[in-house]
Amino acid sequence: MDFELENRIVTSNETSEDSEIEYSLRPKTLNEYIGQKKAKENLGVFIEAARGRGEALDHVLLYGPPGLGKTTLATVIANEMGVNIRTTSGPAIEKPGDLAALLTNLQPHDILFIDEIHRLSRSVEEILYPAMEDFNLDIIIGKGPSARSIQLELKKFTLIGATTRAGSLSAPLRDRFGVISRLEMYNTSELSEIVTRSAGILGIEIEPSGAEEIASRSRGTPRIANRLLKRVRDFAEIKADSVITRDVADKALKMLEVDDLGLDANDKRMLLTVINNFGGGPVGLDTLAATIGEEANTVEDVYEPYLMQIGFIYRTPRGRMVTKLAYDHFGIPFVENGSKSTNANYSIFDGE
Repeated sequence: MDFELENRIVTSNETSEDSEIEYSLRPKTLNEYIGQKKAKENLGVFIEAARGRGEALDHVLLYGPPGLGKTTLATVIANEMGVNIRTTSGPAIEKPGDLAALLTNLQPHDILFIDEIHRLSRSVEEILYPAMEDFNLDIIIGKGPSARSIQLELKKFTLIGATTRAGSLSAPLRDRFGVISRLEMYNTSELSEIVTRSAGILGIEIEPSGAEEIASRSRGTPRIANRLLKRVRDFAEIKADSVITRDVADKALKMLEVDDLGLDANDKRMLLTVINNFGGGPVGLDTLAATIGEEANTVEDVYEPYLMQIGFIYRTPRGRMVTKLAYDHFGIPFVENGSKSTNANYSIFDGE
């Protein structure tokens, strides 16, 4: 990730400043975990049943956009089960021996959490199949004619996998998860509750209206909400007697160039490029990426998901198109064929 994306305040990907603050704000139990009602209810039943039988919880797959609390929920599950959790990621497990070291060190009913599980190598994934299904680990010792296979019996454990790309998981791996939960984007009410809770933990004085203002611009993502809270706190301490009101939050977020819908300058630049340069589209991904000076995968993975979610952009076989909602947001005239009604160019400051 380049410097600009790393420091983009509304990115849902984890940045270097998030780790410490997220750890201190993380809920410890399902009761403390805000939102994701359906996933929580189901997990609560499965956890209580597993504890009642004295068994390990079935393997769990958590999927959904980044920043929604998959890692946090894995930690909560471990706390509710009363077991230890070992945390790693798909790219960190480079060879089968790395996975074997993790699995053989687990105690009965412990949890192994693998973030970005869709990025496991094929050789590691194949070792994982019998471990998940039969709690056995097949290891090849030696090379060539003298090579031999030994089977290690593992203690019964729970694998929790997290991914932002469930479709990238192979069918054999996906089918071995007994519990599959999709985490949904949060609404403003849930995010307001998260902001208020986080403010209490951090010792920040905040009014309900201030929490709601931050929540409404957080793109449905707790990680962004907590990051915005931290930045607005700095503004409040210097400019507003350390109290976050709606007016203080609004002024702080405007300084940060985060508008009422959570769009920042990068989002606006992309949308206005499609409007000004390509008449609203369609425009191919590679052409759009080259025009705004970004990598194609950055446009697809970082910029597009939220813009598609709020209905500002959509994909067609011929390329990306900007919708009437986006035109209305910028105050730009729109005609039915998707092109602007004048030849004027609009900047990110127009319509604000």
